[in-house]
Amino acid sequence: METKLDLFKWKQYESAIILLTVRWYLKYSLSYRDIVEMMSERGLKISQTTIMKWIHELGPEIDKRIRS
Repeated sequence: METKLDLFKWKQYESAIILLTVRWYLKYSLSYRDIVEMMSERGLKISQTTIMKWIHELGPEIDKRIRS
């Protein structure tokens, strides 16, 4: 099983920001554009593609850890 460090290794953004965007997407049914806009209001420039990659990479892992 990957550790927390392995999940976020080589990521440009902090793990807290990545987890926040993934959680918002999964919990509130927001679009990638909605999340990009919310992050830009907080001073972060994140592309829709980056968020999509985070969702595809980390979504199943987060779901697995939450449900176990």
